[in-house]
Amino acid sequence: MKEKKGFFSRLKEGLAKTRDNLVSGIDSIFKGFSEIDEDFYEELEEVLIMADIGVATTEKIIENLRQKVKEQKIKEIEVCRQLLIDSIKEQMRVDENAYDFEKEVSVVMLIGVNGVGKTTSVGKLAGQFKSKGKKVVLAAADTFRAAAIEQLTEWASRAGVEIISGQEGGDPASVVFDAVNAAKARNADVLICDTAGRLHNKKNLMEELRKINRIIDREFPDARRETLVVLDGTTGQNALAQAKQFNEVADITGIILTKLDGTAKGGIAIAIQSEMKIPVKYIGIGEKIDDLQKFNADTFVDALFSVPPASADGQ
Repeated sequence: MKEKKGFFSRLKEGLAKTRDNLVSGIDSIFKGFSEIDEDFYEELEEVLIMADIGVATTEKIIENLRQKVKEQKIKEIEVCRQLLIDSIKEQMRVDENAYDFEKEVSVVMLIGVNGVGKTTSVGKLAGQFKSKGKKVVLAAADTFRAAAIEQLTEWASRAGVEIISGQEGGDPASVVFDAVNAAKARNADVLICDTAGRLHNKKNLMEELRKINRIIDREFPDARRETLVVLDGTTGQNALAQAKQFNEVADITGIILTKLDGTAKGGIAIAIQSEMKIPVKYIGIGEKIDDLQKFNADTFVDALFSVPPASADGQ
């Protein structure tokens, strides 16, 4: 459990700014009120919205809290704090079968705008799958930026996996075509595709993704499909807006939230999961290969509220 412990500590450190933002506000409300009344709920709502949890999600959390307080006839403010934590966790739980694609032959496509840590996430996932004994092939289908191809080549050699790439400015779909055939020829367990992220030109992006999807459907019909949108946690509500836009052009099955270390906007993880009904599957808190981990609602909220989890270190 050593790796997990380390990750919890790092997550807790990374969420320090968000915690200052959110938890200190919540704490002052719990100290300032002696009874659970309308003013109490209103103040709480304001603190949650200010912490980038968003209006719609905040309303759900408060509604859920009101219901529990009423049903359980709760009068003590302190009991209410734990109920609030539980209510936030409920908005974020990931389905048991969210990671089923890892057990099957799969094609994992990562999409997202430039600068969010997409190529890095491809590399980290490749390293993790490889360390679990899987045979991994990477497709450098972000042919728009030479730097993306170089960066991914670097990650591939670090992770010890094969990479299929084309020329800068080449056709991304043909790179995917070659990569699919390489993955089949080598009996790969997982093919991970990096793609170009150009949201400002949505029509081109749509066409490109359609073309890539058609090739995978035609050439690799039995593969399990997973499409993950990579979002930068430091951008708060902007990340939610991006997720919604990408959801219009692709069939997103999950979210990777990066750069959660040092952001004051970590509350966006709660908003995205709750509003999009698309699970946050991985979170990133740094540059190292194991700084990208599967998302766990309980661990995340415990780290946010500095609650020592049962199985991790609680410094």
